[in-house]
Amino acid sequence: MSLHPKPRDLHQIRTEDPLALSSKMIDEGVVTEPPNRVTNTLAELGDDLAVVESFSHMVVFRTDDGLVSFDASGKMSGKAVMEALRGWTSDPIHSLIYTHGHVDHVGGSGAVIADAQANGHRRPRVLGHENVPKRMQRYNDTNGWNVSINARQFGGVSPKNGLTLSDDEHFLAPDAAWPDVTYRDHLNASVGGLDLQLHHSKGETDDHTWAWVPKHRALCVGDLAVWVFPNAGNPQKVQRYPVEWAEALRTMMAYDAELLLPAHGLPIIGHERIQRVLGDLAGALESLVSETLTMMNQGATLDEIIHSVRVDEDKLSLPWMRPVYDEPEFVVRNIWRLYGGWWDGAPANLKPSPQAQLAAELADLAGGAAVLAERARAVSEQGDHRLASHLIDYAAAAAPDDRATHAVRADIYRARRAAESSLMSKGIYAAAARESDAVAQLDE
Repeated sequence: MSLHPKPRDLHQIRTEDPLALSSKMIDEGVVTEPPNRVTNTLAELGDDLAVVESFSHMVVFRTDDGLVSFDASGKMSGKAVMEALRGWTSDPIHSLIYTHGHVDHVGGSGAVIADAQANGHRRPRVLGHENVPKRMQRYNDTNGWNVSINARQFGGVSPKNGLTLSDDEHFLAPDAAWPDVTYRDHLNASVGGLDLQLHHSKGETDDHTWAWVPKHRALCVGDLAVWVFPNAGNPQKVQRYPVEWAEALRTMMAYDAELLLPAHGLPIIGHERIQRVLGDLAGALESLVSETLTMMNQGATLDEIIHSVRVDEDKLSLPWMRPVYDEPEFVVRNIWRLYGGWWDGAPANLKPSPQAQLAAELADLAGGAAVLAERARAVSEQGDHRLASHLIDYAAAAAPDDRATHAVRADIYRARRAAESSLMSKGIYAAAARESDAVAQLDE
């Protein structure tokens, strides 16, 4: 397939072709299927270039000295990704480049190494930013925490497109390959006649690599542009960097790119389409940062800011901007944390009373936990799930073993989950419902 097809050529490509599908979504704003597909199948994007769509993708370039792969997918999908790759070529993998150290990008590297051993190939060289091994070590140091929050983040949503969770107690797969070569700011590499310009940027992580591949006029962007609103606010994970993220997107826009190759979501063909998508993502982050800092400088509290700063709904409806994973409100919180620390500006929250003590007082004033719970149910049925969640959490904290209260709490959080768009919100609210179900259904 040509890297520069005329617009009419796109209609000649089978409908499931990722380039044709992404072009239709961008040009027409029509979403006929989810842009984040997990099929574990390979698609050729051009001469000596392919992508295996998985969680995450493996983006592969063929060179005279072997393959260059960006990312290895996750532990649960690594073997399937390698099988798909081997249906395309038997060439050895010369270099494996991590766009960053998240487990869905490095966890499948054990399958990559095993494939090399099984075929008598030399062990692939593994490259990444210097913070990747630090991240991998942190995952090992905080294994229990990360297993728990990932179960909460993903476990409350019905899996689709092959996304499943492992019951393995190891958050980072023990056979994950650590980088052999690291760099700090920039790294120019060449493999079998293919030049690679690697760049570091903070964004979703502090160890992110994006690359310019001149031969293909391609940008390999990892998770910096993945067909969802930028994951710059995750409430359960470490700091994100929206300013640096936007700067990286603007830097990419300076290149004469004809292909954009993300680690999740559809590849994009065409300079104008790439400019539009990157510009929209960068603009949203820049706007959130600017508006949040303006209010901070004016003395606003976090509560005032998160209920005031917004992204235009028209922007959020675009196929590459939908808040189905993270959402703007969480990004605002992360901007506050980055610039203002953890205190939210409310004096009582600086050194708060134990929640159970405050809940008991409020329940007593209301006439008992049952009264609070019933008021919470009524408010939820009126559609105000935010307020209902506060009330029912106070009721449950005041009566932690009361089955009827927890039955109401489970119902409220199921209703709130159903009303949310982002996976992060859905996962947390589903976990809350499960917690209360466990209490409500205990035997007498």
